[in-house]
Amino acid sequence: MGRSLSKPAFVHALQRLLPDIRAEHLAPGGSGVRAQAVLHDGSIVDDFRIVRQDRAIHVLNAPSPAATASLSIGEQVAALVEDMISS
Repeated sequence: MGRSLSKPAFVHALQRLLPDIRAEHLAPGGSGVRAQAVLHDGSIVDDFRIVRQDRAIHVLNAPSPAATASLSIGEQVAALVEDMISS
């Protein structure tokens, strides 16, 4: 919590990972941590990403509001399973 309230403390903690970073390199931003899927080219996956590979189905990204879309995600996965079984 101290790093959140003190920019010098935050910069000092960052310098363990990026020794050359300085306070003037930083700009204020939102707080929080959220997992985010990133493609090979560095772009962020903004939508649901469900991939079928061999006999496996991978839910690679389920951004907010994933909880409210969970039935839709389940329907997509179930359809992929049915397709996998029938092929």
